[in-house]
Amino acid sequence: MNFVVTVKKGIIGSYIFGLVALTIGVVADAAPTSVIMLRGAGATFPAPLYSAWIKTYSAMNPLVHIDYEAVGSGEGVRKFLAREVEFAASDAALSDEQMAALDDGVRLIPATAGMVVLAYNLRNLNGPLKLSREAYVALLAGRITRWNDPRIQGLNPGLPLPNLDVTIVSRLDSSGTTYALTNHLSAISAEWRNRGPGVGKLVDWPGNAMAVRGNEGVASRIKMSEGAIGYIQYGFAKRLGLPMAWLQNKSGQFVEPNERTGQTALASSAAQMPANLRLFLPDPDGAEAYPIVTFSWLLLYGKYSDPAQSAVLKDFVLWGLEEGQGMAQSLGYVPLPHDIVQLSRAAVDSIE
Repeated sequence: MNFVVTVKKGIIGSYIFGLVALTIGVVADAAPTSVIMLRGAGATFPAPLYSAWIKTYSAMNPLVHIDYEAVGSGEGVRKFLAREVEFAASDAALSDEQMAALDDGVRLIPATAGMVVLAYNLRNLNGPLKLSREAYVALLAGRITRWNDPRIQGLNPGLPLPNLDVTIVSRLDSSGTTYALTNHLSAISAEWRNRGPGVGKLVDWPGNAMAVRGNEGVASRIKMSEGAIGYIQYGFAKRLGLPMAWLQNKSGQFVEPNERTGQTALASSAAQMPANLRLFLPDPDGAEAYPIVTFSWLLLYGKYSDPAQSAVLKDFVLWGLEEGQGMAQSLGYVPLPHDIVQLSRAAVDSIE
């Protein structure tokens, strides 16, 4: 999935226009004959939101092409560390070792947030499926193999659960969505953490799992596969009309994934945010908090050799942190709390 954007003089001003003119070798008062290219790659989780940002921003600013490849967090990070792109996106941020490998430094920019949901395909249920923490860990670990297992039926006495095999739909590619889910599962289950798949962007799922690429691929496979359950960003499930399980949270409540429960989960995040803006929330507090939430980061270098390129990229990201947040909720994302936006803005402003 590739998105191409054009960015223009209108927002970033005549100073950037002059830099671009010098870069492409024309005089300041002549129309530019070329464009600046900004290449990005990474997570599929925020790709629909970034696509909307790009479309809107390009309508105002046709001067620079921004190409974002939704190839998964793992591949995006690889490209970023290899300096094959000007920016990347990841739902797993970067490790200390990865950040230390970049001589010019790195900025981790929380740009949006969202929920990882368990979407399923079961016909003729007359209500939402509720899953306890023990039940969804057992399902994803392959220890519950039939939908009418007493451990699920007992939680849902009014639902006509079928005598049907459970089929897990997982990610084939290295994925920040997988990281967010397995980070949560490891936080709530010692067995998952110590004897199971553990935490990672790519883990071993049960043998009958169907592995596909991207959030969009997982959502589509669930849609066509009766008996399937898989993990995807909330907005993908919402757009395809997939039912989503109500999950038991840290307070013991069964919580529906929606905008309000996602915002509740993020409510106290600013107070916990470290200086490098890498904060994971594997098991958020709050009686109404949805239990699987994650920030999604833009990865930017601390210094760029081309000042025009740096200025354009910073302007685009700052626009996304402000005006772009207004698009988040309609696309199934959780708008960033105001305090997180301010921390992200300060990090962008520090880029050279």
